[in-house]
Amino acid sequence: MLRKLYDWVFSLARHRHATRSLAAVSFAESAFFPIPPDVMLAPMVLARPDRAYFYATVCTVASVLGGLLGYLIGYFLEPLGLWLLATMGKADTFETSKALFQEHGEWVILIKGLTPIPFKLITISAGIFKFNLALFIALCVVTRGARFFLVAFVLKTWGPRMLEVVEKRLTLFTVLLLVIFVLGFVAVRFIH
Repeated sequence: MLRKLYDWVFSLARHRHATRSLAAVSFAESAFFPIPPDVMLAPMVLARPDRAYFYATVCTVASVLGGLLGYLIGYFLEPLGLWLLATMGKADTFETSKALFQEHGEWVILIKGLTPIPFKLITISAGIFKFNLALFIALCVVTRGARFFLVAFVLKTWGPRMLEVVEKRLTLFTVLLLVIFVLGFVAVRFIH
């Protein structure tokens, strides 16, 4: 069934309403949907490289809004949020996640938002753990924007061959992005 859903989302990238579908998938994936928007973003950028950053912007905005829905589900509808986490097989790690969120919540959002880990796990958990909403939104903009703009940049610049390299070495690229983020935060601290 998951494969059929994946194929269906991929087919939406060729539809005349692909941009709206991309927004809908990006929104839903951040709150409850199992298929990441990259499945649509990649073929859309390859078909129209001139619109790569527009598509990345659509993904980012819709993903942040969907993340807000996930947060609200966790915050106001905790039983539903816990059920969604359980359906994703994450209920058994709840206490570990809670401790990690309380100690390093900003890093959890930044790191997990860049990876292929379903973002809804983070958004729902952030709501359940009552993470600072304004900071949550800001971190979502940074991490989701970085992810989608990186995909758009790679595909626009080097095409499908480079995407294969990135997917094979996703951990390396994630670590490099995190180093860049850390250096950016350190630079901002020294400037102020």
